[in-house]
Amino acid sequence: MGRHALVGRLILTGVGLVVCFGCGAFEAGTDRGGSSNLQRAKTFLAAADYRRAIEACQKEVTERPSATSYVYLTYVYQALDAYLDSLVRSDRWVLVEQLALSLSPGRPEDLLDSPDVLARIAKELIQESTRKQSDAAAAMATRLDAPTVGTLWTQQKRWRDTQPDGWWLSVPLEWGW
Repeated sequence: MGRHALVGRLILTGVGLVVCFGCGAFEAGTDRGGSSNLQRAKTFLAAADYRRAIEACQKEVTERPSATSYVYLTYVYQALDAYLDSLVRSDRWVLVEQLALSLSPGRPEDLLDSPDVLARIAKELIQESTRKQSDAAAAMATRLDAPTVGTLWTQQKRWRDTQPDGWWLSVPLEWGW
């Protein structure tokens, strides 16, 4: 079995375990009024499955377009960027490569013929596109409702300040996901 196939299986197994054993903890907060898209996004963030977290927030924007939904999408892009920075700061380049692989569509053939990505190049590509998408979503949110955006960013700043070593794996409690 090739190195990438093994890494792919390990990632899938790890995400599966987190989802299987972690869902009960996240389901406890589901009756707080959050949408199922956001509840899924929160679970995906906890698993560091940023592709699916972004997809869930994009679906939220499509189904319930608002300044709030755009801020949530922006937050997930920024969480991905911060997670990537944390991996680089701790010199965990294998995990950067795994992150790059997890951001791919996840087709079955990727397990057999996964692309070779140099981790440092992947980091630059991911961060550049993530920051552009984040800026675009933030601008849309601000155009819709600047006061609400200000409130949400104040909440997320407090959250980041109280969770400096892992804020990117969840969302502010006030958001009720």
